[in-house]
Amino acid sequence: MNGRKLLAGAAVVAVTGVCASSAVRDETFPAPIVDHGPVRLVAYDSCEGAVEELRSAMAPYVTAFGLGGRRNFPLTAAEGMAADSSAGVAQREAVPKAATPPAEQQGHSTTNVHEKGVDEPDLVKTDGRRVISIADGKLRVVDVASRSLSGTLDLGDRHATQLLVSGDRALLVVQNPVPIHDAGFAPDARPYPPGALEGSEIVLVDLKALKEIGSLKTDGGYLDARQVGGTARVVVRSSPRLPWVYPDQTTNDAGALRRNREILQNEPITSWLPRYELVQDGAKTSGTLVDCANVSHPAVHAASSMLTVLTFELSGRLGTGQPVSIVADGDTVYGTDRTLYIADDHRLLPELPDRPGVARPVTTAIHQFDIGQAGPPKHVASGEVPGTLLNQYSLSEHEGVLRVATTSGTTSRCCWRAGDAGSPQPPPTQSAVTTLRRDGDKLAQVGRVDGLGKGERIYSVRFIGRTGYVVTFRQTDPLYTLDLSDPVRPRVTGELKITGFSAYLHPAGDGRLIGVGQEATEQGRTTGTQVSLFDVRNPAAPQRLAQFHLPDSSSEAQYDPHAFLFWPQDGTLVVPVTTYRSAQNATSVVLRVDGDQLRDTGRITEPQTQQYGGARRTIVIGDQLWSVSAAGVQVVARNGLAQQAWLPF
Repeated sequence: MNGRKLLAGAAVVAVTGVCASSAVRDETFPAPIVDHGPVRLVAYDSCEGAVEELRSAMAPYVTAFGLGGRRNFPLTAAEGMAADSSAGVAQREAVPKAATPPAEQQGHSTTNVHEKGVDEPDLVKTDGRRVISIADGKLRVVDVASRSLSGTLDLGDRHATQLLVSGDRALLVVQNPVPIHDAGFAPDARPYPPGALEGSEIVLVDLKALKEIGSLKTDGGYLDARQVGGTARVVVRSSPRLPWVYPDQTTNDAGALRRNREILQNEPITSWLPRYELVQDGAKTSGTLVDCANVSHPAVHAASSMLTVLTFELSGRLGTGQPVSIVADGDTVYGTDRTLYIADDHRLLPELPDRPGVARPVTTAIHQFDIGQAGPPKHVASGEVPGTLLNQYSLSEHEGVLRVATTSGTTSRCCWRAGDAGSPQPPPTQSAVTTLRRDGDKLAQVGRVDGLGKGERIYSVRFIGRTGYVVTFRQTDPLYTLDLSDPVRPRVTGELKITGFSAYLHPAGDGRLIGVGQEATEQGRTTGTQVSLFDVRNPAAPQRLAQFHLPDSSSEAQYDPHAFLFWPQDGTLVVPVTTYRSAQNATSVVLRVDGDQLRDTGRITEPQTQQYGGARRTIVIGDQLWSVSAAGVQVVARNGLAQQAWLPF
């Protein structure tokens, strides 16, 4: 999950009350910099045409300090890397047909995901026989039957943070900067400033032998990934590598601007295309990851970012991922078993030199890819909606209709002054749900309902079938229920106002809904983790049936739903919490949904909690709960929580 999308809990309250600055952007201030025009994507017909179009698109944003003003470092990707026109485009390898995954064993939970049948990368995976985790640069495999650590793969200084598993293969995501060495380029030719590095690495591992099969480094930062069957699709975001100059004792602003314009007009296409380094079968290859024919672009853009979707069959060789790229930024990835969506709210669009300080647009572009066939995804449509998304749960496809929940406007008027030239008073925030349907190569609006939570922002969204649930918050928490059965006329059917907010919503069956978030005072000050059980059987009158509140605490499940466990077979519900009363303490709260009640059944406390921060994931295997932390794995009985084993790492 992306860091900017983690602001789903109390941190959002702090942001909305602060004036925008170079460090804090008011992401919903209504003053578009660019008329984005049609969002349809068009493929380049040649590398010559591509570089001319990219230079032209970027030209208005060039300043004496690179792109968009003094506060921006040049948009670079990896130190010592540069365009090398002689470097070959990655060879496309034949991908074997994905192996059919074995039938899922009964009696164990899996990663809490948005869409059934679409896996998401996380810290821990299990197939009921093994518990596979990644922490502290080590991949560990625990055998469930013997309750013992069966193997460890040390990744050294590579900071692997997430994994996907299919059969006896694991795909690991490394997110720290990964310099790519190209023997055909002199490293000192393009010095880049500290902090400008970004990159990612994909590592394919054989879980039986516990060894690396291959690794693919790219100069694109990891955004997110989805897995359907044995096929994983990984989205990375890269930036062009241009050797901007800056004003100094020998060059004034005008001279630096003139030189930067010259640099732009002389840059080859490879300065924009992402690069790779592949280690496989004992050999290392490197070069340009994607060729021009596999890059598409919208009608209007700034040429400052590129998204690449990589496709990997976990049963085969790693390869270079059959890359497909679009000239766009991206913040949110959402997928079904046949469709992948990438959303771009334009927040990283650089400033225009003649409009410094003007806030970003309040529109979100959405790109739809068909992944129903083997091989790389195919872009099929794009569209745009007003406002910005919260996270992937703001998107939901149902019966061919994409539902999108967004917030527009601003909750803060601290930075606006009456009479400011060219700066109209910003309208207050409000949220909306827009329905879109594919029409040719366009995601066209079908219907829209707005006016939700005026003066507030969305804190959580959940679409379940033909019904939508939206939580907004500033001082109180309205839970809205929406009837989406007619996409042309979506409508609000009910509203429940309570203190606090839910940052994550989860279906509990039988017309009930679970919410995890923060309790708050009537003035909106958060007071600690709360878990709520809602009755939504009557959409016109939603009610809260029960509430659990733990003062002076927070939960990772508020901003990362992967940390949430609900086992509907007996109503077991587990969330990790950290309390801050006298000293920081991490535990896992175990509740049980029992009819219309939430019963507190106890806590799971790691023996080495204070040193390692406690368990971050809990899974069900048979009649046991397995809690996994950086320190080890603890096994407790699901009924009574008696400890049955502690497996230290």
